Amino acid sequence: MARKLRWFGLILLTLAVASFVSVFSYGRFAARVHGPPSHALALQPAQTVLDRSLSPLTQGRGQRSGITLLSDNLDAFAIRALTAQAAGRSLDLQYYLWHDDFTGQLLDRELLRAADRGVRVRLLLDDMNGHGKDSFLAAMDTHPNIEVRLFNPTRNRAGVLGRGVEMLLRGFSLNRRMHNKAWIADGRVAVVGGRNVGDEYFDAATDTNFLDLDVALLGPAVQQTEAIFDAFWNSQAAIPLGALVKVEPDALVELRTEVEKSVASRRADPYLARLAQSPSVRSMVAGEAPLYWLDHAQVVSDPPAKLAGEGQEQWLMFKLFPAMSAAKRELRIISPYYVPGDRGVQWAAQLRARGVKVGVLTNSLAATDVMAVHSGYAPYRVPLLRAGVELHELMPQGQQDGGSLFGSSGASLHTKAFAVDGETGFIGSFNLDPRSINLNTEMGILFKDKQATAQLLARYREKSGPEQSYRLALLDDGSLRWHEDAHVPPRVWEHEPGVGLWRRSAVKVLEWLPLESQL
Repeated sequence: MARKLRWFGLILLTLAVASFVSVFSYGRFAARVHGPPSHALALQPAQTVLDRSLSPLTQGRGQRSGITLLSDNLDAFAIRALTAQAAGRSLDLQYYLWHDDFTGQLLDRELLRAADRGVRVRLLLDDMNGHGKDSFLAAMDTHPNIEVRLFNPTRNRAGVLGRGVEMLLRGFSLNRRMHNKAWIADGRVAVVGGRNVGDEYFDAATDTNFLDLDVALLGPAVQQTEAIFDAFWNSQAAIPLGALVKVEPDALVELRTEVEKSVASRRADPYLARLAQSPSVRSMVAGEAPLYWLDHAQVVSDPPAKLAGEGQEQWLMFKLFPAMSAAKRELRIISPYYVPGDRGVQWAAQLRARGVKVGVLTNSLAATDVMAVHSGYAPYRVPLLRAGVELHELMPQGQQDGGSLFGSSGASLHTKAFAVDGETGFIGSFNLDPRSINLNTEMGILFKDKQATAQLLARYREKSGPEQSYRLALLDDGSLRWHEDAHVPPRVWEHEPGVGLWRRSAVKVLEWLPLESQL
């Protein structure tokens, strides 16, 4: 037994030393290849189409920001494509995911065309889902007007084994990811919210598409978004892709051929038609769309230092939780991945004790794409209901692919938002779960305005209503029930509705594992 313990100790010591060497070596590498700093380009009064269209709207507004909510997935695609088409100075783009799929390639094409016109394009992506995409990203990076940087990447780009070893040795740092989403064109318009770039975010997936929400911004909120982008772009964690991969000389030519095939395909027809026919988005680009002009609107974000677990006083949770805790009448939360933990349940119970109505809309097991997260949420349903919290679980919208333990593209709900007392709202990338609170960097817009918040509340009421969600309730003996009130006659489920025994059993097994802090 003693011999086995010595061997075990030796293995642990070897791993600890190897981990230290790996982290130290990576830090030396990152410092050596760190790209030169760059910053948002200065605004010009009438240099570009967006300058001429949008600067008149902001004149005389002082520090008020204009916002419009983008709930329609095709409109969300259209505003990105149209602003890329109209940009004449800069495109600064920051995303957790950028898929090399149909809509991703359509937007690749717009970036390439903008760069060909002389527009400076900076693309900052998280690296967790970037593997296997180096070919198209590296090809774009060869364009003289496009630079791609990856946030917190692995050095090993080829081979599952090598990457796996690096993830083991650098597990602590690689577990922290950049979940931010921002699209900034000419410093005149920004789009922030919950959407990444990919078919499931823009109604182009063959399975279920996400129900998501973005906000288009004008005025000072755009400069706030630029400052956040610059902080991440110039951070030590942002590594130029060119320092990580080598690219073939003709890669850019091949990429152009691929994206042109996407544009010429039949799938492109409805999107190209939508670009031509979308009055809401086109009128905004033309400076004619109605906007909410807000005195109190702030784009907020975790700092890049959260990657190292530092700067806690600046973490996003310390801006969002006070806003939610200030509720006097009601708090409505939309979070696709909701894992409140014991402290979250106690916090909600305290709000209820003050007479605040608390409602939460999240995914049902039938709708979620990550069963592990559902396993973290499920044990808290009964205590939340006992505290008086209203729980609604979105029904599956369209065909599901069966879900996976840790991710897929099959979820229905992807919106992250909350509304307080019908006056304060937040829309962004922040889930109410341990990963968003402690591990990932997140961002969004926090605003105070009755009209804009009313629009957000209308979306909450629509999606949490009986036509689209199950209403959860407890029997006198504490048993959990799912009410499908829109069914004729109303239906009551005694177990997770819409799923089979295998998925219910898998969630139960996952509940036994110590995963909550990672969810």
